[in-house]
Amino acid sequence: MSSQTQLNPPRRSRFALRWYSWLLLAAVAAYGLAFAMHWDDRGLLWVLERFESPAEKQESVWLPDYRVVIDAKLLPGMEKDEASDLSYNPQTKTLFSVMGKNPFLVELTLQGDVLRKMPLVGWSNPEGLTVMENGLMAIVDEREHLLSIVKVDAATRELKRDDFPKYDLGPSKDQNKAFEAITWDARNQQLLLGEERPPALFTWKSDGSQTLKGDKQKLDSDELDIRNLSALAIDPRTGHTLVLSADSHLLLELDEKGEQVSFMTLLGGFNGLKKTIPRAEGVTMDDSGTLYMVSEPNLFYRFEKQK
Repeated sequence: MSSQTQLNPPRRSRFALRWYSWLLLAAVAAYGLAFAMHWDDRGLLWVLERFESPAEKQESVWLPDYRVVIDAKLLPGMEKDEASDLSYNPQTKTLFSVMGKNPFLVELTLQGDVLRKMPLVGWSNPEGLTVMENGLMAIVDEREHLLSIVKVDAATRELKRDDFPKYDLGPSKDQNKAFEAITWDARNQQLLLGEERPPALFTWKSDGSQTLKGDKQKLDSDELDIRNLSALAIDPRTGHTLVLSADSHLLLELDEKGEQVSFMTLLGGFNGLKKTIPRAEGVTMDDSGTLYMVSEPNLFYRFEKQK
C-alpha cells in the first residue's frame, strides 16, 4: 500500500465517517430535546390515552380533541407589556388578563378584542390572576411574593394595591422563579397556587371573600413532570385542573386526585397550530368548555373541542 493511500483514506470511508458523526450528533440532540420536553412521560401518557373509554373521555376535558380557532391574534398596543395570565369571568362573559412588565389589567371579549385597560398601581410584577366571586379577583405579584384580592366592577378604571387586602406568600426555593400561577377552585372553596420552578402546587382555603383562612398548604406534586409552571385553571364542569408550562410547550390535565389524564402539546403542527406558541403564560376555560390562552408578548389563542 502506498503512503498516499495511507494518508488519504478512500472517499467512501470519509463519507461514511461523516455520516455516522452526523447521525450520532442528531441522536444526542434528539435525546436532549426529548429529555427536556419529557417526551418519555408524554409518550407513556399518549399510550395510556389510547385505552381510555368514550365514557372516561366524556368525563374529562380531553385535551387531544381541542383545535385552535383563533391562532396567535395580536393584542394591539401591548407588544412591550408581556401578557402573563388569563381568567374567565362567568358573570360578565368576558376574559381578564394581567400584563407583567408594564402592570395593568385588561378586559377582553371571548374573541380577544380589548374592552378596557386598567393600570395596576403599586404592583411590581403581576404574573397570576383569577376571577373569584362577587366581582373579586386575586392577583399574584411574583417579584414581591404577595397575593392581593381586589374588587373590579364595570366602573373600575384603575386599581391601587394599597386599597386591598394583601397576603404574604412567603419565600420560595428559587426567589426569582416564585409564585406565578393562581386559580379559584369554587368546588373546594380554595385558591390553588403554583410555584414556577421547581413546579409545585399549594392550596389556600377561602370562602370566596377577601379573607383567606389559615395558611397555604403544599400538595403532592409528583405528576408535575414539566420544566416550569406558568399558569393554572379549573374546568368548571369536571373540576379538573389545567397546568400550563411555557418551557415545556405543554398543557396538562389533572384529575381530582392530581393524576395526569390528558395533555396537549403547544408546538406548531399540533392541534391546528400553524406555529409553536412562543411562550404560553396564561390559560383559562369558560363554562362551555372553550379554552383560551395568552402568550408573551401579546398573543391570544382560542381552542374549541371538536365533536
